[in-house]
Amino acid sequence: MNTSLFSQIVRLLPREIFNRIAKKHESNRSIKSFTSWDHLLTMLFCQFSKAKSLREIENGLRSCEGKLNHLGMASAPTRSNLSYCNAHRTWSVFEEMFHAVLAKCRSLGCGSRKRKFTFKNKLFSLDATLIQVCLSVFDWAHYRKTKGAVKLHLLLDHDGYLPCFANITDGSVHEIHEARALKLKPGSFIVMDRGYNDYELFHTWTRNKVYFVTRLKENARYRVLETRETKANSPMISDEIIEFDGSVSSTKCPVSLRRVVARDTTTGQEVAFLTNHKALEPELIAEIYRDRWEIEKFFRAIKQNFRIKTFVGTSVNAVMIQIWTALIAILLVKYLQYQSSWDWSISNLAALLMMNLFIHKDLFRWLENPYYQEPDPPSEQILIKF
Repeated sequence: MNTSLFSQIVRLLPREIFNRIAKKHESNRSIKSFTSWDHLLTMLFCQFSKAKSLREIENGLRSCEGKLNHLGMASAPTRSNLSYCNAHRTWSVFEEMFHAVLAKCRSLGCGSRKRKFTFKNKLFSLDATLIQVCLSVFDWAHYRKTKGAVKLHLLLDHDGYLPCFANITDGSVHEIHEARALKLKPGSFIVMDRGYNDYELFHTWTRNKVYFVTRLKENARYRVLETRETKANSPMISDEIIEFDGSVSSTKCPVSLRRVVARDTTTGQEVAFLTNHKALEPELIAEIYRDRWEIEKFFRAIKQNFRIKTFVGTSVNAVMIQIWTALIAILLVKYLQYQSSWDWSISNLAALLMMNLFIHKDLFRWLENPYYQEPDPPSEQILIKF
């Protein structure tokens, strides 16, 4: 094989679409020697190699300069060039590229895996994660009086468990603002934790026939309109139709909802769910909420395997570029995981890719068996005459 694994991964990117995005934002106008494509590949190298600094990125690429021509790069960037581009080249290029890669992954079947339970509706989970940063260095990332943080808001599509919406804000922005901005199709299901409890939003979604499953707040005031029977020997304790009767909640959400209480078979604790879908089996409501754990697993995977907790730049633009390239990188890894019959976890695949980025093997054959050895080329016999 004449090209490296990294080069073959890069070929999965929709280059023509990226060129249109770069042209749209005129991102090649100020720096000609270090194009937007070079910038994208450099930051992807940062993610796949887990480089911690501009120096590590520069030295890592310089050590492989003989192989960079397969990536479409003329040479490794200098630290000053990369630093300048991270600060000034708009992060919108990388955001739009993320959506282009997501569309390609879906078109190639990456988002078509079956769920763990039978469910016809489109299912999403919504959550956010904090990325702690030093406020004295990242002075724009306000979170607390003496603390700084960046918040990654994510909507996960449970068909393939791919992120379909992402937004990056400073840590002080509340999650509910992102939930209110979402545009979901009628019939969709969205699952979230108690941090997204908003009575006006519940009313809006119910009016628009968007279904939700969440945890009911312990101090919520309501009255029971109907009590339904639950199956014997079931972990479901109760199934009720309720309406809020608090002075604020009843005004903001003047519709009846459903309260399902289940017993956690592991801890024995009672868990109260709130939904606006009144026909599904209560056991399925609990399964839907349990599948929300997939977004927690996604956050853990991206934090453990990609560079979003330490940054190679301190400006808003540099941080946004690094997080968007991390999201592009995890999409590529998820696609490779989907294409392989080998029992890969995200962590194992990302770790082995990091150690083998520039080896020359067939990528998809390597995915089926990363330990196979290429046969040695036939050696020519040299006759030595004395």
